[in-house]
Amino acid sequence: MAQLVLHQVRKSFGAAEVIRGLDLSVQDGEFCVFVGPSGCGKSTLLRLIAGLEECSGGRIEIDGSDVTQVPPARRGIAMVFQSYALYPHMSVADNMGFGLKMAGVAAECIAASVKQAATILQIEHLLERRPKDLSGGQRQRVAIGRAIVRSPKLFLLDEPLSNLDAALRVDMRIELAQLRTQLGATFIYVTHDQVEAMTLADKIVVLRDGRIEQCGAPLELYQRPVNQFVAGFIGSPKMNFLPATLRPGPSGVLQLRTAEGGQWALAERAGLVPDEALVLGIRPEHVQLCAPDGAPVQGRVRMSEHLGSETLVHVQLGAQRLQVKVEGQAACALGEPVGLQFKASCLHLFDAQGRRIDMEVL
Repeated sequence: MAQLVLHQVRKSFGAAEVIRGLDLSVQDGEFCVFVGPSGCGKSTLLRLIAGLEECSGGRIEIDGSDVTQVPPARRGIAMVFQSYALYPHMSVADNMGFGLKMAGVAAECIAASVKQAATILQIEHLLERRPKDLSGGQRQRVAIGRAIVRSPKLFLLDEPLSNLDAALRVDMRIELAQLRTQLGATFIYVTHDQVEAMTLADKIVVLRDGRIEQCGAPLELYQRPVNQFVAGFIGSPKMNFLPATLRPGPSGVLQLRTAEGGQWALAERAGLVPDEALVLGIRPEHVQLCAPDGAPVQGRVRMSEHLGSETLVHVQLGAQRLQVKVEGQAACALGEPVGLQFKASCLHLFDAQGRRIDMEVL
């Protein structure tokens, strides 16, 4: 296991600054996941940690040692790429042990390490096969096994499941979670899939434009996103956003209102300014459909996505469109009028710059 610490790490390609002075600490045995949109810098950051790219500034420490200028082979890391990068002319066993062979490790030690890794990954029966004879999931296990045999301090995985079909990705997520428990190692995992992040991570790092927007446990980011970007990125389906304003009310109470008819009483507190333009956030699973008669918020069904165990109902509210997650099958006809009820305790509020505003709904 290993602790990873980044101190003001920067990376520029010419005049383009890709990583902008990041500070991050990953503890021994943590499973840390980097997420963010394409171009946010997550793969570049992983390559900086691996030593495949040189830092333009800052310091990288592994177990308290400065490895910023240390070659990749001496950092005690192993990396699994999006492409499996297996040698087609070699057997599975030879692919897994090739790195150790190049390092001059004795043949008997290589064989023992390969056998141990194959047992962990349940691919002992595949050791004599060639990559062309393997399925995508089996090739992925071989690529992971090649990393395991090196007994690294850090496992670095760059979107390792992106080439697999949906069902196999679910299976491999489970296997990765089990593998992490078996090895007790520190994992740094890059993905664009926030579902993978939520299910695998102890710590999620949300990146945008080379900066960390928020870092924390999955449920912390889900329940208390620091800004509108994180709120919209974490959670599937994504959070709904509606323009809102505050109006002064009686007895120190503020009224949070939306143009679509929603109205909630808030306790007055610092950061809440009457008449300020705000953004109200509510997740699809925290909205309920109801009869339109008497409902404060009303709209019309634009589309229903039937997913078996749940239904995603798209509702048009004036100029805004809102998603509602309904358990089971919801029989909603196109154009049908519906009422909406928001779970008040699950409302999120953001200012005009997208920053979170803490509030108390009365």
